[in-house]
Amino acid sequence: MMTDRPIVVAGAGAIGCFVGGMLAASGRRVALLVRPRVKTEIERFGLRLTHFDGSEKKLGAGQLALSEDPAIFHSAGIVLVTVKSADTADVADQIAQHAPEDAVIVSLQNGIGNAAVLRDRLGNRPGGRRVLAGMVPFNVIAMGEGRFHRSTSGDIHIGEDAENTAASLSVAGLTVRASGDITGVQWGKLIINLNNALSALSDLPLAAQLASRDWRRLFADQMAEGLAALKAAGIAPVSATPIPMNWTPALLRLPDTIFNAILGRTMKIDPEARSSMWQDLKHGRKTEIDYLQGAVITLAEQNHVEVPLMRRIVALIKEAEAAGKGPPRLTPQQIRGRA
Repeated sequence: MMTDRPIVVAGAGAIGCFVGGMLAASGRRVALLVRPRVKTEIERFGLRLTHFDGSEKKLGAGQLALSEDPAIFHSAGIVLVTVKSADTADVADQIAQHAPEDAVIVSLQNGIGNAAVLRDRLGNRPGGRRVLAGMVPFNVIAMGEGRFHRSTSGDIHIGEDAENTAASLSVAGLTVRASGDITGVQWGKLIINLNNALSALSDLPLAAQLASRDWRRLFADQMAEGLAALKAAGIAPVSATPIPMNWTPALLRLPDTIFNAILGRTMKIDPEARSSMWQDLKHGRKTEIDYLQGAVITLAEQNHVEVPLMRRIVALIKEAEAAGKGPPRLTPQQIRGRA
């Protein structure tokens, strides 16, 4: 499948362009289903992939196929789904119409329920399209003029399958690992992604935010609410770092010098790294708050767990969306409702 059939990225935004570009740079046949703006940008400037470690790769527009037409799925061996969660059902219908029946569909999206939506729309039946859930731990920033910058560390994880799809997608500079507990991995990422909203509300880079104990305490309190909801539901999140997930709130509350020493050994963050939710507010787009905090709130309601801080953060993000003025630059005290 991988020798002569392309990998098609469905919805190539920041993550999709970076992942697809890294695969193409390693010699894989790659096609990107893109919006007109992204297609025009790549055709004009090519694709430039930069990394927090200072490395970069450059590809000409001719090194990958670009299209706005979902018919590009017609010969796909693997489809990597990187659209926003709200668009999953629509892209699933496009895949169902155009992709081969033996194509492998891999969700590389935020949130928990996207693989289930894909399976439901694509018909999860023997001999049909296999759907694998996945998790991308790192951030990618669209810098303009065809440049996509990876700003944090971590390896992609996808669900195990007999064909070892993870190994077939793993290339130099982009490690993809198979997981026997992809649901736990996704919940672990979602709990960490609760910080996306704080980044968006603060208008601070992730590194600057994590350097502040007040911001870390706020993150820790929100994370504690999320972990309580997961525990009540019997869900065990898998940590993306060597530090157990249940220890993380206490770690975040530590004094700056101790925390920074531990963070430096477990995660690399570019000084200008920003969350995808910050990018959404910056560009006046609807965020994925309903698929991150919203998923935890639903779980909390089902198990009678109170999550007042998380509810307030959702309300503040929705206010910022409605205002359309970008990140509101709130302080931790304002987010807590104490100022």
